[in-house]
Amino acid sequence: MTLNNKSNTVTGIGLAVLAAVIWSGNFIIARSISPIVPPVMLAFLRWFFATLIIVPIAWHKFQHEKQIIWQHKGYFILTSFMGFTCYNVFLYIAGHYTTAINLALIGSVSAPIFAVVIAKLIFKEHIPFQRVLGLALCVIGIVTLIAQGSLQRLVTFRFAVGDLWSLLGALTFAVYNNLTKYKPKGVSDLGFLFTGFTFGTTMLVPFVIAEHLIIPTSIPFNFTVVSNVAYLSIGCSVLSYLFWNRSIHLIGPSRTVLFGNLIPVLSTIEAVVLLGEKFTSVHVISGIIVLIGLVIANITLRKKTSH
Repeated sequence: MTLNNKSNTVTGIGLAVLAAVIWSGNFIIARSISPIVPPVMLAFLRWFFATLIIVPIAWHKFQHEKQIIWQHKGYFILTSFMGFTCYNVFLYIAGHYTTAINLALIGSVSAPIFAVVIAKLIFKEHIPFQRVLGLALCVIGIVTLIAQGSLQRLVTFRFAVGDLWSLLGALTFAVYNNLTKYKPKGVSDLGFLFTGFTFGTTMLVPFVIAEHLIIPTSIPFNFTVVSNVAYLSIGCSVLSYLFWNRSIHLIGPSRTVLFGNLIPVLSTIEAVVLLGEKFTSVHVISGIIVLIGLVIANITLRKKTSH
């Protein structure tokens, strides 16, 4: 591995970890705010304000890149629909029916599997054995956390309606991860995000209207709602997506998405610190397994050379 490649790998891993840290709070908010803000409206508010935030820093780039973006409008519409319109709506719908822990666990287990399968079957990406092994260990770690160390609990585990919505969200995010690898040349990360935010928000408008007609809701814009939307817009949208997309370009989608396995571990820590939930040896064991899986998946095996 050259010095430049090694630097790109370290940077890519660091950015993916930062994104996972910020995103871990998304599942908590999806669950806690669900009785107050309807799911489509929450997604719309998140992306609308994220778009406003990114305009001052992305507008100059967008002006120089808009011709390229328009030439590839089909790609941007599909990518925005998967990564910005669908994923978060499905996640926030799931938050109405299942727990925050289930949201994090199920999404984190299935998204990497979906991403690797899609990368292999559709995009014909070569998946090294050590990455498959690392993914398998990550899954084992998350399943251990789901089962809480109990085989009986694992056997009796059943998917609820919310869990199925979470799975669907994980699938759309996996598609998004693979699509971002094929970002058109000449489009910067900022230009890509600005376009994605704008397209994604625009495509949400008819769904917001339909949701309001079906479930008329008056949203109280109090501190809880404003602070949660701010966290989603600034942290989970602008910062995390910048970090995540840059990581994808540095180390690849099937490799980056593995760091999503950190989210349930981080969510568990947040639950202990913020909510006072009990921390057990199972959390430690599952976290160690996930971390080992991530390390193995990100080891680049050197080819043997004869001298």
